[in-house]
Amino acid sequence: MQSTASCSDLNQLATTKPVISVRHLNHYFGQGELRKQTLFDINLDIYPGEIAIMTGPSGSGKTTLLSLMGGLRSLQEGNLRILGQEMRGVSKQQMMQVRRQIGYIFQAHNLLTFLTAKQNVRMSLELHDEYLEQNMDGMSADILKAVGLGDRIDYYADGLSGGQKQRVAIARALVTHPKIVLADEPTAALDKKSGRDVVEIMQHLAKQQGCTILLVTHDNRILDIADRIVYMEDGCLADNPNIVV
Repeated sequence: MQSTASCSDLNQLATTKPVISVRHLNHYFGQGELRKQTLFDINLDIYPGEIAIMTGPSGSGKTTLLSLMGGLRSLQEGNLRILGQEMRGVSKQQMMQVRRQIGYIFQAHNLLTFLTAKQNVRMSLELHDEYLEQNMDGMSADILKAVGLGDRIDYYADGLSGGQKQRVAIARALVTHPKIVLADEPTAALDKKSGRDVVEIMQHLAKQQGCTILLVTHDNRILDIADRIVYMEDGCLADNPNIVV
């Protein structure tokens, strides 16, 4: 694993409690003779305020690990703590409490095309009881302005470019001020400039809000935004001397 953080930053991280802590995690797909192991003895800590990028070849297990960290898959073997909550044997209610503190950004945007940009963002707020009595339209408009879409607030998703849709997805993920943001290939469908703009917006807002980002990508053009780079290959975390930031 290649780090871009300074020695003082690393020393500070060593004394800070991680927001995600993985120990001896294994994961499998299939049953019986078709059962195949996809993750092997994963050990990893992600710290508050850190921007970590996970990279590596296709099929190496990055998205599977990200989905486990996001509470989107059930833990099979090993230990996983998210924001202090052990995920092994977690109840549905505890799982929902963890998920509400995580923002998700996916390559495919997952926007509802029959809603406007503002309405797509507002949906995220409506999932949190503490925002129901607040000005959710105003909060949605403000975060869209922050990602550079002040003139697209009332546009439907189908009327937005790929980069603009991804900005809406970022706004939706960050409007509730999550403690963790998990992003899976957020620049994969974007050109160089749009991809760069998207990750810089994500970086700026996350640092402003003090949340942690874990970003999975094949895009070597954005590795320099990371505090730390985690390399995965064949279901294992590994050092990669070829990564240069």
